[in-house]
Amino acid sequence: MLTFPAFAVPPALRALRRRATLRRSLGLLGDFRFEQTDPDRFYGHLAEDTVGLLADLWSDASGAPLRGRRILDVGGGPGYFGRAFAAAGVEPGDYVTCEPDVGEMAAAGIRLQSSVRGSGMDLPFADDVFDITYSSNVAEHVPDPWRMADEMLRVTRPGGLVVYSYTCWLGPFGGHETGLWQHYVGGEFAARRYERKNGHPPKNRWGESLFNVSCADGLHFAEDVASGQRAQDAEFLAAFPRYHPWWAWWMVDVPGLREVAVSNLVLVLRRR
Repeated sequence: MLTFPAFAVPPALRALRRRATLRRSLGLLGDFRFEQTDPDRFYGHLAEDTVGLLADLWSDASGAPLRGRRILDVGGGPGYFGRAFAAAGVEPGDYVTCEPDVGEMAAAGIRLQSSVRGSGMDLPFADDVFDITYSSNVAEHVPDPWRMADEMLRVTRPGGLVVYSYTCWLGPFGGHETGLWQHYVGGEFAARRYERKNGHPPKNRWGESLFNVSCADGLHFAEDVASGQRAQDAEFLAAFPRYHPWWAWWMVDVPGLREVAVSNLVLVLRRR
């Protein structure tokens, strides 16, 4: 496993370290309560932060800015991320989003020039097309997240990055809108309790659009890719908690603790 001692920062995360402050973490945490009631605020801020995160990772990997790079957003949703990339100077034709749900694509009324309807587990793109392929909080919503990760590696050119970010089931937000503790009792229990309380089923329904994905699952996948045990070949550059300050990144290296404390794991791989 790729590991690093507490407070040491791997080369792939040196630029991101400056961004990963406690103030940023508290701001993102505070936005979570608005996911259902004010999605423009929640997803707008998350998209802006994601653009900065990818810019930092790409800078460390290549020494170049995002401008001019071809970027694929797997599960891009209603367009908040596309709007944030455009604001950062990425040309519309260089950003492509792939989303299976037409209703989700149109939910915010944001029109993008390069939205493609398709499944992350069977991406409708040729091999070796994109410089950066990323997915933000999608893996926990598909039944085979590692097939999706393989597909993302397939469409990424050699030397390009795959950035795979997902919510860990045993973290406090693993149950999404169904609550902070209810999913620890069980996903089905959390879904039924939410429906009784709110009069309608949750958007993220256990076993249908929400699944148990652990932190260890992602680390094992990355190790398998790096050792040549998967269909695609890539270098495992880093794994870190997305919303934590840099001095808490070491939690990824502690079995057990990482499942509860990491909350959202980011895997960074460079295609060989």
